[in-house]
Amino acid sequence: MEFRHLRYFLVLAEELHFGKAARRLSISQPPLSLNIQQLETSIGARLFTRNSKQVALTAAGLAFVPAARALIDQAEQAARHARDVGQGMAGSLTIGFAGTMLYSGLPKILERFQMRHPLLRLMLKELSSSEQLIELAHDRLDIGFVHTTRVPAELSQILVSSQAFVVCLPAGHALAQQKSLSLQALQGEPFAVVSRTVSPDYHERILVICTEAGFYPEIRYELRHWLSVVSLVSQGMGVALVPAALSQSAMAGTAFVPLDMVTTPYDTHCLWKTSRDNPALAAFVDAVRAAHGPRTGNEAPAPGKSPNPAKVSEATAIATGTGTAPASPSLPSAKEFIL
Repeated sequence: MEFRHLRYFLVLAEELHFGKAARRLSISQPPLSLNIQQLETSIGARLFTRNSKQVALTAAGLAFVPAARALIDQAEQAARHARDVGQGMAGSLTIGFAGTMLYSGLPKILERFQMRHPLLRLMLKELSSSEQLIELAHDRLDIGFVHTTRVPAELSQILVSSQAFVVCLPAGHALAQQKSLSLQALQGEPFAVVSRTVSPDYHERILVICTEAGFYPEIRYELRHWLSVVSLVSQGMGVALVPAALSQSAMAGTAFVPLDMVTTPYDTHCLWKTSRDNPALAAFVDAVRAAHGPRTGNEAPAPGKSPNPAKVSEATAIATGTGTAPASPSLPSAKEFIL
């Protein structure tokens, strides 16, 4: 049985006339008769009675009409869905993100993308950077937003955010009204940080920033999430150095004060597996890129798109072995990173 047989059957069932049905199908009567015979042979029952005066559906034919229509409708629906998926208009994407992305433009990207792709199902997972790298490697994430510049070579990346660290203080703290602060002013204060087990890179960065300022921070609270850090500070229990985007959390009882010195920025990268050929993923990468301005020559092309040879990024060249890496640690495995 073929879908052609079903279409011919349904037209003949409506017309109950071989000549009229053949004209609707733009074929001659002999091929129509042959296809109906083949369908009846396949089913094992006569679907029509015919003589020189009329054509009529048998009981088997009457019973087969709704089933045949359902099969045709299901096939057309499947074809539309496959076409939409192939064009990046339907399907699903699983997106990983670190918590600060909630204050760094991710909600707007998702809202705009979903408006343009209403049939695409977006599933979000809040994960640390190391967890995202592992999930990306095992194809359990389509795309991720992480806080690390050291990315395995099989992943493409876009820099989506570069933030300064700011001081998070209790609103009633003596320094909360300052225009800016030196790090030395925090010496002796109890610090709240994201735990080393969750974010060794961030944890180490806070230690380095403080020791370069001439003191070792008194880390009294180690937490799993950025908002937990800010919440603890709001209770007057300590101070923290946090990415500037968290000042948008508007949590009551907190004050965010800029530092009077330049520190290494807190970068966020959008990552995806270079080998993935997924139109929906390519569309989302384009949406991320559009939200963060034009390409600057140091970003990877979207999946399925060829880069401009004149604008191949240094990062891509390094990853493919065609360029020279700047002095930096060697590329680690996914398990070496947290947040």
